[in-house]
Amino acid sequence: MPYDPPTHSVERSLRRAGARLVVGLDEVGRGAWAGPVTVGAAVTGLRRPPEGLTDSKLLTEKRRTALAPVLADWVVASAIGQASPQECDDLGMTAALRLAAVRALEALPVEPDAIILDGKHDYLGGPWRVRTVIKGDQSCVCVSAASVLAKVQRDGLMAELGSDLPAFAFEDNAGYPSPVHRAALEEYGPTSHHRLSWAYLDAMPRWRHLKRGRAAEPQDEQLALGF
Repeated sequence: MPYDPPTHSVERSLRRAGARLVVGLDEVGRGAWAGPVTVGAAVTGLRRPPEGLTDSKLLTEKRRTALAPVLADWVVASAIGQASPQECDDLGMTAALRLAAVRALEALPVEPDAIILDGKHDYLGGPWRVRTVIKGDQSCVCVSAASVLAKVQRDGLMAELGSDLPAFAFEDNAGYPSPVHRAALEEYGPTSHHRLSWAYLDAMPRWRHLKRGRAAEPQDEQLALGF
């Protein structure tokens, strides 16, 4: 199914309002049971993007993997920030997302004047000037680039983590809910890479005692159940 390519429309509007340097942010791993939540940051300017760029979820693994190094060379600047599973448990997902985003922004070699953030919820907040864009990972060039870079980086990390834990098949599910992942959890219990405050443990009586006591945010509970 063909998709409209992303454009610089939102970035141009921010520039007309006085922003000289605009960065796109996108997250991956929010709904996973295991692994970090990851935020990609990309500054692309107004140049024509590489062919085929769109939301990472709309690309095949092969296409994403091939596109990532092209994007890394093409962008003006990019960076990745992460919050660990333990930080997701301790802070809750909104604060963990903000922590990962701040780490990505601080790792950039340039300081943006404005940020385009995928989605409708501004989990970043001040002191940054933030524009939220629903489906920005499809419609905005810089957010699409951040989406692909973050997804490929996190998928690679999860595959590495899974090399010593083959039963969990992290190389296939990247820590997200799947039948194989659930079966491994029920058999072996959660690993040090799992988020222990989420609701999936409620459905596993053998391991329920390991659940962390922090009151998770309502959206975290839904994500943890795979909704």
